[in-house]
Amino acid sequence: MVAQIKKYTLWIGLIAALLLIMSLILDWENSTAPLSVLSVVALAVGIGSVEALKSYQYTAWILVAITCGMVYPSAFLHWGDFDLRNKWLLLIVVQMVMFGMGTQMSIRDFYGVKTMGKGVLVGILCHFTIMPGVGYLLTKIFHFEPEIAAGIILIGSCSSGLASNVMVFIARANLPLSVTVTAVSTLLAPIMTPLMMQQLAGTYVEVSFLNMCVEIIKIVIVPIGAALLYDAYLNGSMQLRKKVNILFVLALVGLIVSIGFWQVVIGLCSDTTILLLELTNFIFGAIIVGVVYYHLVQWRTKIHTFMPVVSMIGIVYFTTVTTAASRENILSIGILILIASILHNTLGYTFGYWISRALGFDTNSSRTIALEVGLQNGGMASGLAGAMGKLATVGLAAAIFSPWMNISGSLLANYWRRKDTAKQLK
Repeated sequence: MVAQIKKYTLWIGLIAALLLIMSLILDWENSTAPLSVLSVVALAVGIGSVEALKSYQYTAWILVAITCGMVYPSAFLHWGDFDLRNKWLLLIVVQMVMFGMGTQMSIRDFYGVKTMGKGVLVGILCHFTIMPGVGYLLTKIFHFEPEIAAGIILIGSCSSGLASNVMVFIARANLPLSVTVTAVSTLLAPIMTPLMMQQLAGTYVEVSFLNMCVEIIKIVIVPIGAALLYDAYLNGSMQLRKKVNILFVLALVGLIVSIGFWQVVIGLCSDTTILLLELTNFIFGAIIVGVVYYHLVQWRTKIHTFMPVVSMIGIVYFTTVTTAASRENILSIGILILIASILHNTLGYTFGYWISRALGFDTNSSRTIALEVGLQNGGMASGLAGAMGKLATVGLAAAIFSPWMNISGSLLANYWRRKDTAKQLK
């Protein structure tokens, strides 16, 4: 039944796309916007019925978000008096995305450091040197405005995301190495991302190492930490569970007390102390969420399988809002940023692959490092731009780079997979 609906939806999307082309040719202005949205939404649903296109469905929904943000920007900036770019709302959405991704991770993902140390080291070094460096060079070549240039360096300085693991899986490359590099780069992000931003983007925007470090911990480490705590609670011994339960009670009490006396704290403490206390509250929240999520999954196991969908919804949300906020910039310099994203991404794949080959890694491991280097965590970049209050400028690069990374990653992974299949058939 579901498969049949997807097939019908695919046809609706194709018909809407043809009507869209006609409306553009015949200048039917009132029809262009609704037909644009109808065609991309229907196609995003419909390609799920085509086996060869299923791996592109995530990318299709990102294109839906971009189209909606470009065609109906006002609808995705404010709902009444409420600002959809609200700093706390964006933080919660990005945390939800990261938590959903984190539920697909495990503490065991870090074990690969022992057995694949050289590959992990090369992947991490390439990721946090090549991509920020290439981003910086591109800002000098294209002469972007300071805040937009800072956004390009920012996405180059972010850790790799779980999208790289998906691409490595599609390519049938070295998945354990990919998962470990992603996990370690995520843990290093609170240090490496602010460091790279301070060194390379400090002349474009004001960068506070401590503030950015704390924001990354809140955006990435806290939600993923909550998910890893769930994993530890699920697979750990009874003794470990007792310890986690004690932590849960202490965290709950600590959070209640902190919220109760927060106004007093604000009046007595310095900005730095308040920042660290705020981070402590987020850590308390991570402990609480990790344990509560475990009990929710025990109650309804389907919740766990639904979490990747929750992440997808969150990614579509902040992509739509970022696109809507950046619409004027996209119309004026969007093509240049797209060219920059293609160069940035391609150079990441190229340097990652050939440096690995030069260091003696096999083809599959080199492909893995190439994908880990070339693909960044766009959600993290968007979250940081939102926290800075510069979603329309610093967040612009993430809005354009992210869809391209998914398209190029899918194309490259599928190419490598088909290439290996063809070799096996000979």
